[in-house]
Amino acid sequence: MVKIADIELGAFPLLLAPMEDVSDPPFRALCKAQGCDMMYTEFISVEGLIRDADKSVQKLDIYDYERPIGIQIFGANLDSMVQAADIVTEARPEVLDINFGCPVKKVVCKGAGAGILQDIPKMVELTKAIVDRTDLPVTVKTRLGWDDNTKYIEEVAERLQDVGIKALSIHGRTRKQMYKGEADWTLIGKIKDNPRIQIPIFGNGDIDSPEKAAAYRDRYGVDGIMIGRAAIGYPWIFREIKHYFATGQLLDPPTTAERVAAAREHLDRSIAWKGETLGILEMRRHYTNYFRGLPHIKQYRKVLVSEFDTEKLYATLEEIGEIYSEASV
Repeated sequence: MVKIADIELGAFPLLLAPMEDVSDPPFRALCKAQGCDMMYTEFISVEGLIRDADKSVQKLDIYDYERPIGIQIFGANLDSMVQAADIVTEARPEVLDINFGCPVKKVVCKGAGAGILQDIPKMVELTKAIVDRTDLPVTVKTRLGWDDNTKYIEEVAERLQDVGIKALSIHGRTRKQMYKGEADWTLIGKIKDNPRIQIPIFGNGDIDSPEKAAAYRDRYGVDGIMIGRAAIGYPWIFREIKHYFATGQLLDPPTTAERVAAAREHLDRSIAWKGETLGILEMRRHYTNYFRGLPHIKQYRKVLVSEFDTEKLYATLEEIGEIYSEASV
């Protein structure tokens, strides 16, 4: 049984990675329904939180059916991080997670996210301050290092454990790589083999099939796998991996009817949570993935990513379901 502090996650948990503008409550609901064991909010700016910015505060929204869930924050200023920890603590997630891995320039240039990989002592200082401040279990998500010459993740894992984090998720790339090239899990495996490490180690990066999930589980000995991009528009990845673990057999992919139902539910939830205009706009990034591989889908996708009328959107989804009713891709 894998645990984060006293939170039981099962024998080998599958986690949903925090993804900006993706892992919001509408999307998380679909992933949870497909078997995701632990989810995280989109990352939240501590500066936005302490200034009560609407977008940041809204990201604190969590629902009982999502639990266990972690709220993830990012920042570089000690006072702001500590104040934000107080706000997150009041929201009562199961876990407070710190983002030390986001490679996006606007985050890194402020010394936050993966930017802090250039200052390991500061990373440790910020983490300790948050651990000391909250009664929630604190976890961290990070990368191997800033670049190929600074892959200090083995040292980082020990130091962060020493100041009290309860789990560590590691993306198998450096900041310089961004999302290019192949994720290297070798150092993640070495950390898991380190007898000093007693906290759960979760691997992240490039897991896009049940076969790969099983191979990486067995090869690197991690406690669980965190899945990000492979789940976008394809929440079935969680049920498919679990089925493969249990049986050694691949599930049939979702039918078109399932894809349409998921897209419609996602749109419903997006509108309900964000309001009609924003809900429709932010749903557009998902349609390509929901219907990837369907022949001649382009004409329908053009409507889905340009239309603002909800009735026309629902009608288009219904038409896709009818046209491709026998399809399964």
